[in-house]
Amino acid sequence: MWPDQHYSGRPKPETRLGRGERVSAVLLRCVSLSFMLASCIHVSLCSDGEWDLNWCDVGWLRENFDHSYMEEHVRICHFRNHYELTRKNLMVKNLKRYRKTLEREAGRLEASKCDFFPCTFVLPSEYHIFVEEFKRSPGSTWIMKPVSVYSSALCTVLPTEQKDEAQVESYVAQRYIENPYLIAGRKFDLRVYVLVTSYIALKAWLYRDGFARFSNTRFSLSSIDDQYVHLTNVAVQKTSPDYDPEKGCKWQMQQLRQYLTAKHGFETVQTLFKEIDNIFIRSLLSVQKTIINDKHCFELYGYDILLDQDLKPWLIEVNASPSLTASSQEDYDLKYRLLEDTLHIVDMEGRLTGKEKRVGVFDLMWNDGPVHMDVGLEALGSSCLVANTHLGCVNDRQKQLQQLLKPFPGQKRT
Repeated sequence: MWPDQHYSGRPKPETRLGRGERVSAVLLRCVSLSFMLASCIHVSLCSDGEWDLNWCDVGWLRENFDHSYMEEHVRICHFRNHYELTRKNLMVKNLKRYRKTLEREAGRLEASKCDFFPCTFVLPSEYHIFVEEFKRSPGSTWIMKPVSVYSSALCTVLPTEQKDEAQVESYVAQRYIENPYLIAGRKFDLRVYVLVTSYIALKAWLYRDGFARFSNTRFSLSSIDDQYVHLTNVAVQKTSPDYDPEKGCKWQMQQLRQYLTAKHGFETVQTLFKEIDNIFIRSLLSVQKTIINDKHCFELYGYDILLDQDLKPWLIEVNASPSLTASSQEDYDLKYRLLEDTLHIVDMEGRLTGKEKRVGVFDLMWNDGPVHMDVGLEALGSSCLVANTHLGCVNDRQKQLQQLLKPFPGQKRT
């Protein structure tokens, strides 16, 4: 859905119907009436029956995808088995398998590039292996998470084995990052957006904007039961008695990058963000042969990444339906641009050439191989190719879109 919180300082975009326009309407089916329609695209809302673009939840996909006929031009916002990356147990299984494949085919050095997720076991199936690891590191903290929903609990005591596995919900036991990078004594994680429009061949876009989500309470391992210390998502933090809705608990990605650069220097932060880029690419490659590719499908992922005190990034999880609820005006603006640019890339109106390396705030980072910047390559030489990723960098989105998007037939550029 579109950011569903409306702020008085900004008018909501109008729904523009196709009648009387120079182009036909795009019929949009959506799970929420609060899904607002970007001014860049001509759409009509429809609830059932014929539609062109379906922004559905994963429940609708599971129940209807295999029974729905879709014409050539139709688009839907999930791949059929998206859960191979977004369910915690399957994500870990695919990453471990991919790492083993790399070690066998390319050596340990290449496989080490996948060492970006904490030690994780799936329970109850890997309970005995987990027990062995637990005993090897006494006193360590583990976080227990249901595989398919957002919920977690920390533990330092070995959980009891459940004998009847058929009656037990699956969990992942993940080694807790006990030394997170702190700002003002508070833990935070990163929410970054990646858009995949194809898995064969893999084509992925990285959104420049994103944000850091802070806990509302100073970090301490002695407060192991305090969710306001250890869980950074807004749904938890806003229930804290000390939460201030005016201040919120987020930094924009650009603000975080500037802070880190001022404290650690340009080269160190550049290396950090390259390692974060590596997480996106490797995780997508780990499921490339598993995800069922379909020309009708695209997927907007929300990556959750944690930094430790050594500025090493760790992949915590990947979300198939990242929250689009706005917690502030700034958050509303970010998510509005995010969805608007997503629709630009999906390109229901055929305004792009297919050769673009940037659309709005999205940069093409992988197109059946790494994508590099064009500017200055002749002077730098082929040995100095620069990745076409700019997470947390300044952008001139509106100017770029005006130059990029072709006008509708008979329409003048503004």
